[in-house]
Amino acid sequence: MIPIEIDCASVKNKLDLDEPFFFLDCREQDEHAQVNIPQATLLPMSEIQDRVAELDAHKAEDVIVMCHHGGRSLQVAMWLRQQGFVKAQSMSGGIDVWAQTIEPGMTRY
Repeated sequence: MIPIEIDCASVKNKLDLDEPFFFLDCREQDEHAQVNIPQATLLPMSEIQDRVAELDAHKAEDVIVMCHHGGRSLQVAMWLRQQGFVKAQSMSGGIDVWAQTIEPGMTRY
């Protein structure tokens, strides 16, 4: 089984290698407006239950969920797995660790 968490360096590597996966930002709109990773699609955790059908096309794909610190994304990844997204993973540490390790200088909040 695919681990429920993936580290920021592995996500960056997937992006660099142009590996196919769906990158989901589950933070809220105001957080996304402050700082974001351009390849990630915003779908706030507060809306995901009502909008999960928008993700159906990605059910068989690798889905990586990110948030601020990794807590919400872990909850969302676990919930997505229950909905049949068996490859859903949470980016551990979230955009905060990304800003520290992958893109120093990126805005932190």
